[in-house]
Amino acid sequence: MSEHQKAGAEAMLTSYQEAVDWINGLLPFGIRPGLDRILRLMELLDNPHRRLKFIHVAGTNGKGSTCAYLTKVLYKSGYDVGTFTSPYITKFTNRFQYNGEDISEETLLKLANVLKPHVEAIAATELGSPTMFEVSTALAILFYAKETYPDYVVWETGLGGRLDVTNIVVPVVSIITNIGHDHMDRLGDTLEAVAAEKAGIIKAGVPVVSAATQPEVIDVLKRTAAEKHSTLYLAGEQFDAELLEAGEDEQSFSFRGPFRSIERLSITLSGAHQRSNAAVAVMALEVLRQYNALIVEDDVLAQGLHDTAWPGRMEMVSRNPRILLDGAHNPEGAEKLAETLQSTYSYDGLHVMMGMVENKNHEDTFKHILPIVDTLILTEPDYRLKMDVEGLVRIVEKLQSSRPDGKPFQMLVEKDWKTALHKLQQLTGERDLGVVTGTLYLIADVRSRILYNSDSEKGW
Repeated sequence: MSEHQKAGAEAMLTSYQEAVDWINGLLPFGIRPGLDRILRLMELLDNPHRRLKFIHVAGTNGKGSTCAYLTKVLYKSGYDVGTFTSPYITKFTNRFQYNGEDISEETLLKLANVLKPHVEAIAATELGSPTMFEVSTALAILFYAKETYPDYVVWETGLGGRLDVTNIVVPVVSIITNIGHDHMDRLGDTLEAVAAEKAGIIKAGVPVVSAATQPEVIDVLKRTAAEKHSTLYLAGEQFDAELLEAGEDEQSFSFRGPFRSIERLSITLSGAHQRSNAAVAVMALEVLRQYNALIVEDDVLAQGLHDTAWPGRMEMVSRNPRILLDGAHNPEGAEKLAETLQSTYSYDGLHVMMGMVENKNHEDTFKHILPIVDTLILTEPDYRLKMDVEGLVRIVEKLQSSRPDGKPFQMLVEKDWKTALHKLQQLTGERDLGVVTGTLYLIADVRSRILYNSDSEKGW
């Protein structure tokens, strides 16, 4: 073996954990907008992304749920489906799924070793090192193009759209679930600016589906679609979903679209926003039926939507006491959570545990939550970018909110999330409801603790 070969062998990753540590070790390079590094990486790998059919999903909230609806219906219809999402809830492998199953640790290790020399070669150029998210995206493309060969890849953006790493693909349909006030430090300080970034996934001639509602956002989407000669299917204009019934464990709606109407569809995820996400997924599938010869039978569509679950989003993880998880990490998410808690759930007392990361619009998030709680437990997620609990206390004290009936809420402060969860469980009586919300990093840990009594890997 030559010295060069020896050096290469020594550089090989030898275990799954080593591969994950290597990918996560690229985190210090941060999120650097731009597609130059990922395009160079794809070039070195012979552009495997060009062989796949993508359904590209962007938006402020609802991306994960929409991806879950699409995946379940396509799979039940007999298609092989890749699903790439972030962040993950339980384990790093959650991000790379094929037909609902995680990538195996062995395959992830193999693909990481394929990528590593190319990543190091690019790092030595003027482009600098590819980031953790770029390498994860490249790994997903290799998994689908070289290992599993799905009929469709459900492809979630990481951040924004225009300069997001996932935007190197030309999809068969684009989806922009909605636009809200999130990541404004990176995407722009107005809704129009954020909308322009998200609309960056719209490609020439590729149809786009959206449930955006704000007039200024709709203007951006319509203008961008027109410039790209892309047909825009907008909720409230080309399609809509009308509520039929709503309960704690199931809701049903009728769907009206440009090609046909469907009398009744049911989902088990709660809230008007989940109805909107399901309708967006149905509209995207209708576009593919109409123009791409997709075959989805009506009974399979109905069953697929009904069977869709999405961890950490309006998820009841415990019945005694009742504990609901919802990753409402921005103002729009908190508003939808508050609406759903009031319209769909019944309880005597509402006890909410929250933990957040930095760089979020926490004040507007709390404005939606504080008026409806009986007890607020503030804690810290086990994550390097956590918001200190003292900072959350200052925000809550500044708002000095109380319930509409004038009854003040009780605030408890517990830095350790495990102790905070124990307090929530003790507080939540038989006729009460306990809710854990905020960052998905907290949701991931709480979910693993309640369901599996173990720690999660969690992260991007």
